[in-house]
Amino acid sequence: MNRRCLTWLAAVAASLTLATSAAAQKPVEPMVDGRPLSAYLVDLAEAAAPLTRNAAAYSIARMGPAAKSAVPALIRALHDPEAAVRFPVCIALREIGPDAKDAVPALKEALEDRNDDVASMARRALIKITGEDPWESKN
Repeated sequence: MNRRCLTWLAAVAASLTLATSAAAQKPVEPMVDGRPLSAYLVDLAEAAAPLTRNAAAYSIARMGPAAKSAVPALIRALHDPEAAVRFPVCIALREIGPDAKDAVPALKEALEDRNDDVASMARRALIKITGEDPWESKN
């Protein structure tokens, strides 16, 4: 091979190496059912139908700890007017686990939720996140 061809091949190889390493460094957004986390976050925050917000929260829960970037949106959703949304939000925070520690104050508020199922799931989320049962520490 001549020198020009070798130089061109070296340049192509260097470009591919840079492109591959840049792609490898970009974090991959978690997905469920072919939809990325960001799409579920839009549904959770903006959907008019409670059923859509409910489904979004359950989908985020299925992502587990990979959905830790959703914690701020989940904290906001703990104030949703519908218990059918607040309940799966607690499940999502529980499934994220210790990475959801920023949600602890909001989950402690949810222990007083007017819906007993939401309050109970908030307790279960707190136990998973903190390792402590908030109801046992009250006594």
